[in-house]
Amino acid sequence: MKDDLLPPSVDPNKSAIGIRRVSARNEASTRTVMMVRDHVLVTDEKGTNTGPTPLEMCLSSLLGCEGVIINRCAEAMKFEYSAVDIDADGEVDQRGSRGVQGVRPYFNSVRLRIRVHTEETQDRFDRLARNVEYRCPVMNLFRSADVALDVTWEKVAP
Repeated sequence: MKDDLLPPSVDPNKSAIGIRRVSARNEASTRTVMMVRDHVLVTDEKGTNTGPTPLEMCLSSLLGCEGVIINRCAEAMKFEYSAVDIDADGEVDQRGSRGVQGVRPYFNSVRLRIRVHTEETQDRFDRLARNVEYRCPVMNLFRSADVALDVTWEKVAP
């Protein structure tokens, strides 16, 4: 399958380090307000519900990252598509974040459904999926954290 990977879109011998910066303020509650460049993001737990929970933001980051990497791989492959619909469900045992020893405080598993609106062949579609899963930073963070990923790719007529 290694031969199926797209070539890098940067010089593999030249470092390309980037820094991502976020700042936050929490005023002694479950609500945190973050600044990302010129964007304000809010996380909160369900009790006060002024924003998604931090773990919901993790799932949102996964979906957003998949969208970016799908686009980049599609451009490199000249793969035609009109849209992507992505859904994620993450399973969490809430005892972990409440201090129960031996229970992980983050996702046990994530189920991801990716529906690509395309008329491309199945072979090209499969190649796109393999490359996206290989390159997606957030998906690979989940994998490195030993989160069980159940990823379903579907072709949908545009």
